[in-house]
Amino acid sequence: MTDPLVCVALDGCTVKEMIDEAARANLGGADIVEVRFDKLYLIKPKKGTTSEGGEQDSGQKKTDQSQWEQRSVSDIKVSEILSELKGGIPLPVIITCRPKAEGGFFPGDESERQSVLGEAISSGVSYIDIEISIPDKERKILMSAAADADVKVVASIHEEGVPSSDDIVAVVRDNSEKGEILKLCWTTESQQESLKLVEASWELKGEGFTFSIMGLGPGGDWTRLHAPVLEQSLVYATLQNDFHLGDKGLVNVRDLRDAWTLMEY
Repeated sequence: MTDPLVCVALDGCTVKEMIDEAARANLGGADIVEVRFDKLYLIKPKKGTTSEGGEQDSGQKKTDQSQWEQRSVSDIKVSEILSELKGGIPLPVIITCRPKAEGGFFPGDESERQSVLGEAISSGVSYIDIEISIPDKERKILMSAAADADVKVVASIHEEGVPSSDDIVAVVRDNSEKGEILKLCWTTESQQESLKLVEASWELKGEGFTFSIMGLGPGGDWTRLHAPVLEQSLVYATLQNDFHLGDKGLVNVRDLRDAWTLMEY
C-alpha cells in the first residue's frame, strides 16, 4: 500500500504568512503545500476594529472570509509574489487561484484570473490547479502552457451537494485525462452524504486513476483518513487544530499521519 501525497492547504493572506505556514507544514509531515493565491486579495480584519457606525465588528464577520475587504487586482504584483513564494517555500507547491463561483476569493474577472494562472505556470511552479469548469478553448491554452513548462495539472471540481456515488465514479472516469490528478470536492450536509464519497472511492480502486475525493462538512474527512486503503493519490490537510475540524471535513496534518500509523496504513 502506497501512502498518498499529503498537501497542506495554507491559510495565510500575506506572503509572509504563507511562507511561515509552509515551514510549519514541512515540519508537520507535508509533501506539498497549496498556495491559495486568491487569498492574497483578502484583507484580514484587525482585532478590535469598528465599523463606520462605531460598532465593533462581530466575530462572525472576522471568521467569514467572504465578508472581508478585498484588494484590487492591480494591488497584487503577481510575478514578484510568485518569485518570493518560490524562494521562501521549501516544498513543492500547488498554485490555486479559485474563482468565487467555486468558493474562492479572486476579485477580478475570469480573463484576469486565468492570467494569474498563466504567470504561475511560467514561473515553473510544481503544480497548477486548473478547474474543469473553465471553457475548453481557454483550458486547452493553459494545459498546453503547463505541458510546455513541465508543470503538473490538478484538475479540480468544487460544488455544493454530493451527487450519487455512480455519478462521482463517472466524473472521475470521464475526466481522467484533464490533469495528472483529479481533485473533486463537495460540500456535505450530513455523514450520509459523505458515505457516497467513500463508496465512489472504493468503486474506483484498482482502476489506476490518480484522484483526490473529499468533502467539506460532516464526514468529509473520511476519505482523507482512509485515503491509503481507498487508493487516493493526494490528500489535503490543514495546519488548523481545533475540536471542530471534523465538522468541517478537515484534518490536521500531524493527526492525519498519526491516524495512518495507528490504522497501520
